[in-house]
Amino acid sequence: MRNAIEVSSLSKLYRLGEIGTGTLSRDLQRWFLKRIGREDPYLMVGETNDRTRKGTGDVVYSLRDISFDVPAGDTVGVIGRNGAGKSTLLKILSRVTSPTRGEARIRGRIASLLEVGTGFHPELTGRENIFLNGAILGMRRREIAARFDEIVDFSGVERYIDTPVKRYSSGMYVRLAFAVAAHLESEILIVDEVLAVGDVEFQQKCIGKMGQVSRGEGRTILFVSHNMAAISSLCRSAIILENGTVAFTGDVHKGIERYIRSSRSATGDVDLSGMRHHLCTFSKLLSVQLLDEEHVFTGTLFMGKPFRLRIGFRLEEDVRNLEVGFCLNNIQGNTLAGYVSPWEGFRTQFEKGEHVVECTVPFLQLLPGTYHATVWIKRIGERIDDEVERAIEFEVLSRDINGHPSYFDKYTELGTYQPSVWRMAENPVEG
Repeated sequence: MRNAIEVSSLSKLYRLGEIGTGTLSRDLQRWFLKRIGREDPYLMVGETNDRTRKGTGDVVYSLRDISFDVPAGDTVGVIGRNGAGKSTLLKILSRVTSPTRGEARIRGRIASLLEVGTGFHPELTGRENIFLNGAILGMRRREIAARFDEIVDFSGVERYIDTPVKRYSSGMYVRLAFAVAAHLESEILIVDEVLAVGDVEFQQKCIGKMGQVSRGEGRTILFVSHNMAAISSLCRSAIILENGTVAFTGDVHKGIERYIRSSRSATGDVDLSGMRHHLCTFSKLLSVQLLDEEHVFTGTLFMGKPFRLRIGFRLEEDVRNLEVGFCLNNIQGNTLAGYVSPWEGFRTQFEKGEHVVECTVPFLQLLPGTYHATVWIKRIGERIDDEVERAIEFEVLSRDINGHPSYFDKYTELGTYQPSVWRMAENPVEG
């Protein structure tokens, strides 16, 4: 298959420290503001591309000798931490900036959505900017006019289409900008994290449209996002950037797993001391920890895989028949599943002091999405003594359980997944 994008030994270098601003007036402004103790308005980028350690040089490589190919019609998720070089890469591919070394070969026209307002003239109306963007892509006026109504309808800003875009909110900007990029005739669509500015409904609408143009129209898509569920449902391949270099290219689900494991943090370990508690007459919840199948703290789980939840608490007296439990809720607050220690015969007598109990769930039945857990503690048959709502939040991603991992994302409103067996009935009952 022919490649739409070929990147070879691409590097982008920035020089640190103070350099000339380009004009004498700005140099004088910088000098004056520093003299009176004000911040330099022309500060350069941060010192090192690896934000976890202190740099010593006067240059930084935002990208360093990266190479990869993107086949035509592929949908690629570009993943990485802040400062990894994702936006710089997309700007080079979009020809917003040029590389220091190396080259990027592009076959086809590119429509980009990089930052709020990029590609729009603030003094022009929404209508005029649509035609301007189409002209930049090399489209004729009648071709743009044929798509105009579809663009406006998708964006939902019909009432303001003849208003200068400088008066638009950031959400309206993004709505119109994405509608233009997705509907005008380009072979390659590049979308940065800017979609996060829009509301949840519009984000889902955009992801659905990107899937449509990729599968139905055969267009190539590069999509940058920190939303792993969106990457998982939309993309077939992934590129992981770490400190300006390519750490992984390949299957999107393998890439997501690798990225999550490489960026594990304390998100799965929550101190409950600063949260709102309940009665606390004899007990107090102290901590909650979420662990994956490898016993690593995490804020991301995969459906169908086991997980563990640890609950730490303190007792002010010896307690018999203690109940410790938690329930899983979706972002709307609806309870989807509950786990209670006595149900499994766990009726250990607890002495006064601090304790940690652990619940293992062998099969996570939640569909992809964002969830939270509420934890509680009480005596069996009595009222709750302590409870912390939304004690820990986590994200569930789809896995290749049935050979079609992204298919689960189409039914997230159902909440849970129960394994089942389907077959042709051998002796159908006749009515």
